[in-house]
Amino acid sequence: MKFTSLLAGIALAALALPAMGQDEGILVYNAQHESLTQEWADAFTAETGIKVTIRQGSDLEVGNQILQEGANSPADLFLTENSPAMVLVDNAGLFEPLPQDVLDLIPAEYRPANGHWTGIAARSTVFAYDTRKLNADTLPKSLLDLADPSWKGRWTASPGGADFQAIVGALLALKGEEATSAWLTAMKENVTPVRGNRAAMAAVNKGEFEGAVIYHYYWFGDQAGTKENSGNVAMHYFRGQDPGAFVSISGGGVLASSKHKDQAMQFLKWIAGPGGQKILRDGTSYEYAISVGEAANAALTPLADLEAPVLDPTKLDSAKVTELMTAAGLL
Repeated sequence: MKFTSLLAGIALAALALPAMGQDEGILVYNAQHESLTQEWADAFTAETGIKVTIRQGSDLEVGNQILQEGANSPADLFLTENSPAMVLVDNAGLFEPLPQDVLDLIPAEYRPANGHWTGIAARSTVFAYDTRKLNADTLPKSLLDLADPSWKGRWTASPGGADFQAIVGALLALKGEEATSAWLTAMKENVTPVRGNRAAMAAVNKGEFEGAVIYHYYWFGDQAGTKENSGNVAMHYFRGQDPGAFVSISGGGVLASSKHKDQAMQFLKWIAGPGGQKILRDGTSYEYAISVGEAANAALTPLADLEAPVLDPTKLDSAKVTELMTAAGLL
């Protein structure tokens, strides 16, 4: 009886998975925000007639799944929030090199030199702070300042999330392993972790903490709505090429194992081109449009004004970040 039930369960699971035939479009393994990718997919399908099926997960969760599936992956396209998961898949040799007409859509600083994947959007690190408790004179001047004992119990973050781990990856690339390990050890003493960037900002808004390390778009999204989680919060940009001024790249890459490469390339080119970037500019994701000649949302601080550190996205080492954060007791 149990064996029969198990077979039935397997059959139901198999039915739940999309069967991607030649005429049934493409399957996207998506770690970007689902609502944004769905908006891209709907507009692309309306324009081209190509169906897009989305399977959702987190950056490294999906990246590791692709590694496990290897050449047998049913995915055609992989989209992420942050670049370390792209690097993970690329280092395993699982991406199809992109044609020049796709690469030329995105400035060189927002894609790897090898041309195996490309940036599609960007997000900036910020210190979201309680305006009732902090001002220009009392804000941390650098992300590194948050390791000082004077910040103990005063700030929060979501260390278990891919967003924060990408920020740590930038710190590692800029300052090296010894400095990063020391900062993480101090962070363990000072920070009160929460689950998710929205929760971190909401906790600051409630007065539970003076500040939080998050990405910028959480604040903009809440400000555009009810302001219930950001009414008492402002954003501090560290600037000056500080690790806390890190701009993270969202990436897209076509799987070498894809059975629908032409269609997958069309969708990636559409996302990186005027159609997809217009949705970033005019929509409610508040992520940065980064395509050549395309403007970002007018509400955002221009990327050129952020004074972000220059980083090769392929140098963001997710495995070492996990190792260091685990050693510090943050994961």
